[in-house]
Amino acid sequence: MDTNALNQALTALLTKKHELHQLAYSDSRYDDVEEELHDLEDDFNEEYGEFLEAALEKVHGELSSDTDVLLPTAYLPAGPQLTSEDGVWVDSEKYPGKVRLVLLPNPVRFVLTSKGQQHELWKA
Repeated sequence: MDTNALNQALTALLTKKHELHQLAYSDSRYDDVEEELHDLEDDFNEEYGEFLEAALEKVHGELSSDTDVLLPTAYLPAGPQLTSEDGVWVDSEKYPGKVRLVLLPNPVRFVLTSKGQQHELWKA
């Protein structure tokens, strides 16, 4: 796996997602940017989905989680600042309480957020 290409694709996807996040629904560019984002998500999942889903299966196993593995793009943060609502909620015997799994770039990694703390669980 070319991790540099993966990171570039993830960064481009997040940049587009953040661009859309900044636009109001009434903005004339909103629909075009949203379509571009969906195209990038589709391309990303097609190109890297199998690789990242395998990593997610491993992470879920390490967490002793029976939460379903979703498409990698479901784990993206909503905005440029990571919040406690970003990513996907997962249950875990290892980390009690509400924890979320997030896909981040630079380097590409899955991070678990719990009670304001971050735990890197996997890195490409």
